[in-house]
Amino acid sequence: MSEVLNVEEIFASKVFTLGKMKERLPRNVYKEVKRVMEQGGELSKGTADVVAKAMKDWAVENGATHYTHWFQPLTGITAEKHDSFVTHPDEEGRMLMEFSGKELIKGEPDASSFPSGGLRATFEARGYTVWDITSPAFLKEDATGVILCIPTAFCSYKGEALDKKTPLLRSMEAISEQAIRIVRLFGNTGATKVVASVGPEQEYFLVDREKYLQRKDLIFAGRTLFGAPAPKGQELEDHYFGTIRERIGSYMKDLNVELWKLGVTAKTQHNEVAPAQHELAPIYETANIAVDHNQLVMETMKKVAGRHGMTCLLHEKPFAGVNGSGKHNNWSLATDNGVNLLDPGETPNENVQFLLVLACILKAVDTHADLLRQSASDVGNDHRLGANEAPPAIISVFLGEQLEDVVKQLVETGMADHSIQGGKLQTGVSTLPDTDKDATDRNRTSPFAFTGNKFEFRMVGSSDSIASPNTTLNAIVAEAFCEAADELEKVDPEDFEVAVHDLIKKYLTEHQRIIFNGNGYSDEWVKEAARRGLPNIKSMVEASGTLTTDKAIKLFERFGIFTKAELESREEILYETYSKTINIEALTMIDMAKKQYIPAVIQYTRDLADTVLAVKEAGADASVQSAVLSEVSAKLAEAKKALTVLEEKLAKAASMEDQKELAFFFKDEVFTAMEALRTPIDELEMLVDKKVWPVPSYGDLIFEV
Repeated sequence: MSEVLNVEEIFASKVFTLGKMKERLPRNVYKEVKRVMEQGGELSKGTADVVAKAMKDWAVENGATHYTHWFQPLTGITAEKHDSFVTHPDEEGRMLMEFSGKELIKGEPDASSFPSGGLRATFEARGYTVWDITSPAFLKEDATGVILCIPTAFCSYKGEALDKKTPLLRSMEAISEQAIRIVRLFGNTGATKVVASVGPEQEYFLVDREKYLQRKDLIFAGRTLFGAPAPKGQELEDHYFGTIRERIGSYMKDLNVELWKLGVTAKTQHNEVAPAQHELAPIYETANIAVDHNQLVMETMKKVAGRHGMTCLLHEKPFAGVNGSGKHNNWSLATDNGVNLLDPGETPNENVQFLLVLACILKAVDTHADLLRQSASDVGNDHRLGANEAPPAIISVFLGEQLEDVVKQLVETGMADHSIQGGKLQTGVSTLPDTDKDATDRNRTSPFAFTGNKFEFRMVGSSDSIASPNTTLNAIVAEAFCEAADELEKVDPEDFEVAVHDLIKKYLTEHQRIIFNGNGYSDEWVKEAARRGLPNIKSMVEASGTLTTDKAIKLFERFGIFTKAELESREEILYETYSKTINIEALTMIDMAKKQYIPAVIQYTRDLADTVLAVKEAGADASVQSAVLSEVSAKLAEAKKALTVLEEKLAKAASMEDQKELAFFFKDEVFTAMEALRTPIDELEMLVDKKVWPVPSYGDLIFEV
């Protein structure tokens, strides 16, 4: 029998939790830490030193030799620089392990070597990492040993945000401040803050490591740049929620254990739609902790896969022709005294606070649909959005029948006197109980769907950080809350009920165009969305410019989330990232075509030609062999021509300097040339003897795991 796993015992065993702080810190120190975590402010120098020593002692007891400020630069992944706890030996030659409050709170990595979009010049190296006290420190263990990781923000010498976390923390404070104004209007005087909570579902692929290492495209680009479809894909729908294979199950078990040790609440696991695709979902957490944990989830997925002889692919579209991977960002708001602002209750038509919150969110999403679309943009996601496997690139909100009916009543009459109820689900089987059913079905084609007591932002890419989507969500809703509170705080208390109903009706009437409960995959919706005036931003490159519109700058500067310079830097980084990513993919295609595919096909045509001659010399009919030779040779010539065009496009791109112009050139010209090269080579894969084909096929990769 396998060893019994005590989840309660191992959970958060590698995390310096509040519980461990309470055990190890003097009472007054612990109280000060709690106060700063909950109310903000700075730790005194003495308190910081005590916390640092306790944290170091705990880490050393668990085998740690080094610590790192763990941060999230604008690369989309995490960064760390390890420093040991060792200090100068004392006069007797003994090594002492020390860690000060100053070292805990602030670090100094090189800021010039990370993407900054012009915020830092190459010669301006100074940048600071600053401890995020609200996200607990944890231990990472791998071949380098045990490392104490301290979650931090990363800013330049001048205070500009050079990371994903700093703007997120700013946005969390902004939405808390504005949401408190809303709940105060409804008499909640006990709440001191409103917390944005997030639960990100993570999709991923697993492939055999040996096969992965035979594919340069997977190694360099994270996706297959060539590949003919396998005879079977996902059309039988037999993989989704299917029985988990032994090898995958063993991986999932080890993954859960590693995540539980890190305090990640890994809750759900299952097979996803595409062959070799799977999903993991955690329980909700405070937004910044959810962001940190999702980075740990992605990193741990890759690490554990290696132990099982597999590779974890987080690219949004690793295989053409089967579903790609996303990351459903479940977002909600709750007060610190336990009120979920997105819980409609049994009778949402009577829940005025909920209706105001809902109206504000609809206003926010409609007003800033372009920014919300941008927040889910990355290079890989361009392959997925709008491809009838993920939400369309058009932002809309799904409310479901119950809330849509309430909205309709409010818009038409100003009052909602009833709401649709769920009723009973009757199976027609005597041994199965009738069960309560929700008043609303779900809609998997909606990019922003209300799902009971939260909104599910379904557009986010599987490899992307969830920091940007949640920063944007917090910001746009904070603005809507602020404007609503500005209106209602001026109203005489006796007139409040009428005023709030009027404001709800006004917002719903003005922004009802964003509500869509139908099929987001249909061509009819594209036409209808255009008629409604909703933006249809189809690519990352087109979305990048939305960051620096006057509307966006005004929004983010108003709440201190981004400065204009920080927004301009991010737009520049997005253009650079797109161009560099497509350039790497194009160079990989050229390398594979020149060194693998074309030589293999040339060898095959030589063998075919020899076969044709041998058959003819034997006096037999060689028409079949000749036809195959002609077809293969024609496709080979087409591939060579496309290869030349792609090389010419890259040469032209190398002479371009303007980053925006270059990014659009890569989207419109280079990517098109890449597809033109892929087509004949994929067709050749269907013609050439598998024995001479130089790389594993789709069938090898996604069905032999």
